[in-house]
Amino acid sequence: MKTDYQSAFATLHRIYQKHRRNHPENGDSEQMCWMWSTNDPPDIIESTPPFDDIEDAFGIAIDEDAAFDLYNMHLDEATRKILEMRTEQCQSG
Repeated sequence: MKTDYQSAFATLHRIYQKHRRNHPENGDSEQMCWMWSTNDPPDIIESTPPFDDIEDAFGIAIDEDAAFDLYNMHLDEATRKILEMRTEQCQSG
């Protein structure tokens, strides 16, 4: 049986693969930022398709600060952060 972490990582990795393919100029180091163009990065990353997919998949809201933090993380670290956010938002909501 998969743990919450393993399941969450697999979900995030699928989202990562989906969006990373749109930017072949990027590498594949499992850095969250590879889901956006590195040649022409967006001015605002909050509410972009990768984060919309993450919000939908995990039932969380990603604000500007969280988006910036996640953008700069490796998938492993981002998975843990997303699980934390889900727990916090479930408890407060």
